[in-house]
Amino acid sequence: MTARLILASTSPWRAELLARLQVPFEVADPELDEAPFNSSGLPATELVVELARAKAAAVARGRSGVLVLGADQVVSLDGDILGKPGTPQRAVEQLERLAGRTHELVTGLALHDADSGLVRTGLDVHRVTLRDLPREALVRYVSREDVTGCAGSYRIEGLGIALFAGTEGSDYTGIIGLPLTLTTKLLIWAGIDPLGESDSDLGHLENGSL
Repeated sequence: MTARLILASTSPWRAELLARLQVPFEVADPELDEAPFNSSGLPATELVVELARAKAAAVARGRSGVLVLGADQVVSLDGDILGKPGTPQRAVEQLERLAGRTHELVTGLALHDADSGLVRTGLDVHRVTLRDLPREALVRYVSREDVTGCAGSYRIEGLGIALFAGTEGSDYTGIIGLPLTLTTKLLIWAGIDPLGESDSDLGHLENGSL
């Protein structure tokens, strides 16, 4: 019997992306307090992986026979981490900082086997450049698209694409929030190939990162 897959996220965008792989999954809220992680001083590339691990572990706790996929994403600019703005005003302020600049959009993934406790992690980094837009244009954008819950204050899958001057990365789905090429590699590590037969024998797994 194939282990059930759970996405440790309430993001509708991540759920929509994962559904593209046509692997059955459930969604669960990790209910994780992210504040201690965000104040830890970890660099972006470590922070997102630690948060992804913690989210997956939180959902896996008390469950059996499941694989839990955790994910986290932040924007890194000049060494500063920009998370979800929370309010339209902060969204405009973030976009003003990013306008005309190149920043990194960093996404961490973790796949946790609830039975063995084994975890495999992965990291996706995109370099993203925004157009040098005036504040008025940024205010108009924020008024037309709700980005208060989006790291970097934009949604590339929506009107936010008009903010972009260019992107550099291996998988555009990573910008939306769940890099599917990396997700596929993690699933295959756990014996679930979206294009093949699934294998519930997880004895060959080892902790590590991709």
